[in-house]
Amino acid sequence: MRATAQWLHKMAADSEPESEVFEITDFTTASEWERFISKVEEVLNDWKLIGVSSGKPLEKGVYTTGIWEEKSDEISFADFRFSITHHYLVQEASDKDGKEELVEDALPLSMQDLLCMDNDFPPRAHCLVRWYGLREFVVIAPAANNDAVLSESKCNLLLSSVSIALGNTGCQVPLFVQIHHKWRRMYVGECQGHGVRTDFEMVHLRKVPNQYTHLSGLLDIFKSKIGCPLTPLPPVSIAIRLTYVLQDWQQYFWPQQPPDIDALIGGEVGGLEFGKLPFGACEDPISELHLAATWPHLTEGIIVDNDVYSDLDPIQAPQWSVRVRKADNPQCLLGDFLTEFFKLCRRKESTDEILGRSTFEEDGKEVADITHALSKLTEPAPVPIHKLSVTNMVHSAKKKIRKHRGVDDSPLNIEVLNTIMLFLFPDAADKLTNGSEARPSTSRNNPPPESEEYNLYSQFKSAPSDSLTYKLALCLCMINFYHGGVKGVAHLWQEFVVEMRRRWEKNYLIPGLANGSPDLRCCLLHQKLQMLNCCIERKQARDEGKKPYTSDRSPSGSSCDTGKAVGRSGGDYQKDTEKERGEVGKSWESWSDSEEEFFECLSDTEELKGNGQENGKKGTKEGSKESANLKPEGRLHPHGKLTLLHPGEPLYIPVTQEPAPMTEDLLEEQSEVLAKLGTSAEGAHLRARMQSACLLSDMESFKAANPGCCLEDFVRWYSPRDYIEEEVVDEEGNRVLKGELSARMKIPSNMWVEAWETAKPVPARRQRRLFDDTREAEKVLHYLAVQKPADLARHLLPCVIHAAVLKVKEEETLEDIASVKKIIKQIISHSSKVLRFPNPEDKKLEEIIAQIMSAEAIIARARSLKAKFGIEKCDQEEEKEDLERFVNCLLEQPEVSVIGAGRGPAGSIIHKLFVNAQRAATMTSLDEELKRSGSSDERRLNLGAVADFPPPAGRELILRITVPRPAPYSKPLPQRMYSVITKEDFRLAGAFSADTTFF
Repeated sequence: MRATAQWLHKMAADSEPESEVFEITDFTTASEWERFISKVEEVLNDWKLIGVSSGKPLEKGVYTTGIWEEKSDEISFADFRFSITHHYLVQEASDKDGKEELVEDALPLSMQDLLCMDNDFPPRAHCLVRWYGLREFVVIAPAANNDAVLSESKCNLLLSSVSIALGNTGCQVPLFVQIHHKWRRMYVGECQGHGVRTDFEMVHLRKVPNQYTHLSGLLDIFKSKIGCPLTPLPPVSIAIRLTYVLQDWQQYFWPQQPPDIDALIGGEVGGLEFGKLPFGACEDPISELHLAATWPHLTEGIIVDNDVYSDLDPIQAPQWSVRVRKADNPQCLLGDFLTEFFKLCRRKESTDEILGRSTFEEDGKEVADITHALSKLTEPAPVPIHKLSVTNMVHSAKKKIRKHRGVDDSPLNIEVLNTIMLFLFPDAADKLTNGSEARPSTSRNNPPPESEEYNLYSQFKSAPSDSLTYKLALCLCMINFYHGGVKGVAHLWQEFVVEMRRRWEKNYLIPGLANGSPDLRCCLLHQKLQMLNCCIERKQARDEGKKPYTSDRSPSGSSCDTGKAVGRSGGDYQKDTEKERGEVGKSWESWSDSEEEFFECLSDTEELKGNGQENGKKGTKEGSKESANLKPEGRLHPHGKLTLLHPGEPLYIPVTQEPAPMTEDLLEEQSEVLAKLGTSAEGAHLRARMQSACLLSDMESFKAANPGCCLEDFVRWYSPRDYIEEEVVDEEGNRVLKGELSARMKIPSNMWVEAWETAKPVPARRQRRLFDDTREAEKVLHYLAVQKPADLARHLLPCVIHAAVLKVKEEETLEDIASVKKIIKQIISHSSKVLRFPNPEDKKLEEIIAQIMSAEAIIARARSLKAKFGIEKCDQEEEKEDLERFVNCLLEQPEVSVIGAGRGPAGSIIHKLFVNAQRAATMTSLDEELKRSGSSDERRLNLGAVADFPPPAGRELILRITVPRPAPYSKPLPQRMYSVITKEDFRLAGAFSADTTFF
């Protein structure tokens, strides 16, 4: 037992060393740092940035005019994510011979770029391009905006990673790491070549040290950093840029005259033109002018610039360049009009809620009083023209409004309202001596001009620019902005609706609307007004004893295939809509009385003449004989040489009813009803009957005009392709024409056959009306009355946008700006897609308005610059053209060179602008200064004289030199330091190269 215990103890002791073997750490596993370096190398390989880089010498200005591209990837160091981005200038690949020459000991491209002086101070480029002049580089930065590399140890770790990755891959493209917070734009980096290395370092301070505000102090920093053992040092190459800012333009340089708001609000409309949108900026859209005076090629020792004296006079600078700073979102009149009108679309209140009780309400006493009902019915329709005046237009509405609020409380001033109504309804001012109605003149319905601007309404689905709807949109837009906002809009709309009802009741045509059926290319509100005008025309003609429903039209058949009758005039024939229109809106039947059901009520004897005449089969001789006894009625004219098949008498084209006009909402409503009938046989039959109302009317008219006719006669006129004629040989051997109906006309229970058997010989004037103008007019008036201001704004917004585009095009024509032409094309294209559909998204509408505001701002900036540079006052044509080109370049380009610097025509004007601003700032009389003689140097040195330019807002210097470093026997390499000094910012960006072979 004891021996067994000793053996077990020995076994346990022997097993302990074996268990420790599996706890040995494997130090060959890659660390997070090594994985990060590997990822950087992998990205550089994927982007093909390894090996020797080569390229052509850079052209002057290519950093601004060339194309910059970038590609990005994401890497991580442990759980910290970085984005790695390759920025490069797109260039054509150099030839192979050049590559072979550069392989052995040529400097990397980035080192060559450090010394290039043709692309200093690019106006639009990455900050590293401006600071170091590089054409290609890679940046590693924290992926998240709120992440930052702050500690020194982390910065050194990243720099070590970069150095190792560059060495392992042989990449010669500079690699930067962004450190500190992103707003500081702090970068450190490295570039490696064959035996050479460049370190990119940076200093960023908020406060500028006094000893480094001038050239001499910066030269001391540069030389001390280089630490070159050579004595004496080669001269340092210097490029200097001083930037001067002009903010005080003097008020007389801004040409835009703002509107007289007090006069507009007060109701003084003498200088106000309704129907014309305003245009231009209310404030100067150019906030600042930045003048950069540049000395591109200077050498140390040539100039003096220290804390006591400076030779840097901007007038003497060899190069001037100018850029303008645009005001952020300048207040522009057209943009404000559009924005405020668009806000109406989001309002929820109804017109009655905005104005109080409905202006259409009548007191109980008035409603109950029916003593004058008979006199109202028997009152003659024509109204003397003297009652058709602007004042009487709104008299009834004003009378009702006064019951609920005082005259002084009305949102619209009476003079403003009268002016608008006279603008909308110019026929009210026409005074005819005979007292008849003032009918719209033919000039108001001119054919549409074949111009692109006029036809924009069909693309925008708005309304023609000379139409009432278009004018109404502009008036409401102006009322909304100048006269009471939404209350003024509601007030004007109510007056407009009252005028519409008045014109319907008095049979006055609405001016500014094209004749004919509603134009489906226009907005729905315009279609409704056209529909109301159609109703007025038919009622007017009926009341005058005319026959408005006569037509020499081209019947197009039904939904089946139809032909074209010979001798018939063209025209749209909407047969498919008539039956359904009779079914829609039955609640309005109360508006129609017995008078509205028939065109003309004849005696009972005449009414019953045709009853029962067509009960037999179509085309039978018995039916023909009976119908032949009827007296023909409603004939228009003979149909060429065609004769009836059986009686052999001439075939007459009948007087028929015109097809009923329809608006797009009615068409959509009818389509929905027909679609709900389904595809069953019963549904198809019912659908056909609903669509055959107009066909039945035409058959009855045809029977009345051609007693004894048959279905074949009607088809020969109505749908000639359904009557097939062919030559046959008769019993006597003669070739004769024999005709018969087409196959579809012979189908049992055919709709045409049923309609023909049902039709009675009734002329159009005694038929039930296909188009009930009374009911349709009341439907339109009700539709107008219930529109909320938001609904109204939605309807008219396409018209307002249409007007705004025309205004921008008109103003651009005067200025001829290429960028605005491009924006206008984009607006038209965008609007055509958005406005064609009902209820467009608010976001898309806002984008269109923003584009219009952008175009207006550009034109305003162009006019501001032209006024400041006095282009209109320039007498010499050549000089004027140069200044116009200069101004256009300022609008299109980030920075523009001034030809002749301070001695050229543009430079002289810029100099005067700065001088005027300086004089104004120091309260020195310009006249007194102009009397002083001497050169600019003398004026500048003269005590008490005011400097022509303010202190520079920014000082940029680039110092370059090529020296051996770190030892005298090292290879001479480029050294560069960029410095920028502003009031609250001081930055040094240095690129210092060293020889890694001979050190």
